[in-house]
Amino acid sequence: MDIFEKHVFVCVNGKTCPNEGAVEVCDALRKEIAERGLQKKIRINKAGCFDQCGHGPLVVVYPESTWYAHVQPADVKQIVEEHLIGDTPVERLFYDGSGRIK
Repeated sequence: MDIFEKHVFVCVNGKTCPNEGAVEVCDALRKEIAERGLQKKIRINKAGCFDQCGHGPLVVVYPESTWYAHVQPADVKQIVEEHLIGDTPVERLFYDGSGRIK
């Protein structure tokens, strides 16, 4: 079994993420990864609450431990192309835990 190069977690639980489009973001990420044939390199998982309610949908990418806030399905292609494939995180979506995007 291969080890994933990147592991992406999307908060789909908690008080706010489910109502902010988190499931749609997760589905869009999975679709984009599948269409590019990257399922053996990049894993997309639904996650429980990250305790950052009100800043979602939240996405966390490992091994870099990059947090993204307010991610929308329209952001998915950029995240996949620039970060997951190109190793350049999408700065406009950075989240530092302070309640605002970096």
